[in-house]
Amino acid sequence: MAGEQGHAQAQNKLGVLYSSGKGVEQDYTEAARWYRMAAEQGVAIAQFNLGGMYYTGSGIAHDYVLAHMWYNIASANGSKLAALHRSDAQGRMTREQVADAQARARVCMASEYQDCD
Repeated sequence: MAGEQGHAQAQNKLGVLYSSGKGVEQDYTEAARWYRMAAEQGVAIAQFNLGGMYYTGSGIAHDYVLAHMWYNIASANGSKLAALHRSDAQGRMTREQVADAQARARVCMASEYQDCD
């Protein structure tokens, strides 16, 4: 399977399938796992999707800081929708949390997505 062979777009699509339950049993934890693999390869839509998982706490721990971080990264990689979601998350965070999320995004991007949590 292409996703298991490291194909980032396939990994994101597998995340979508597990998130929606189309063709497989719905499994948010598995969706988050596939999104993370693609996100760590720089796929903006996977970064956006992973941010959404953190925002809602679906399949992974609810965390506005990590949601903001992934939305911020996705936005930097061209996702206009991520910028809107980042603003929504920011409205639910303290200034300190926003600063933490921004610092984490910088570290994550500087490490080429290897140091992202």
